[in-house]
Amino acid sequence: MAKSRAKKKREHLLRNGGRDVLLSRGSTPSFSTHERMTKSKKEMLNTRKPKNPYDHISVDDKGFFVPKKAA
Repeated sequence: MAKSRAKKKREHLLRNGGRDVLLSRGSTPSFSTHERMTKSKKEMLNTRKPKNPYDHISVDDKGFFVPKKAA
């Protein structure tokens, strides 16, 4: 592969007595930054609880609105 223009400039600075810019770069973390943090689709499907079709307590009727008649 060919050298990038920035790499050529860094090497030129080193040859001519410039400072090494690679020393001022931060260190790499001790952990992998490419790990998946969220669960996969299979893991999500395996952890879901099955719904009980006979459980009518979980039905929410709060959206039902009956206006009061004006007297």
